[in-house]
Amino acid sequence: MSTYNFGNVNGPARFGDRATPDLETLMEAADRLTEALRAEYPGLVSSGETIQEQLAESAEDGLPPNRGRIRSALETIAIAASAGTASLDYTRHLLHALDL
Repeated sequence: MSTYNFGNVNGPARFGDRATPDLETLMEAADRLTEALRAEYPGLVSSGETIQEQLAESAEDGLPPNRGRIRSALETIAIAASAGTASLDYTRHLLHALDL
């Protein structure tokens, strides 16, 4: 059961204190990030898809996600995304949630 507030449908996920979110919660945030990228930065969609793929692979094999690939994709987005965009908000939330 998730303890994270996804009730704010129009805004980014609000991850709780320093607890690591469960994989399902991370996958939902990655899905929202990719949706935001499609709307705001179509050229960065592949970075969002990389994050989704790494989390899906983790769900399939039961091993931790590849943090290096996820970090690289999130950093690529963070460099290009403008302040105040949903893309940057989701990127920050995932960086914080994964403690990257």
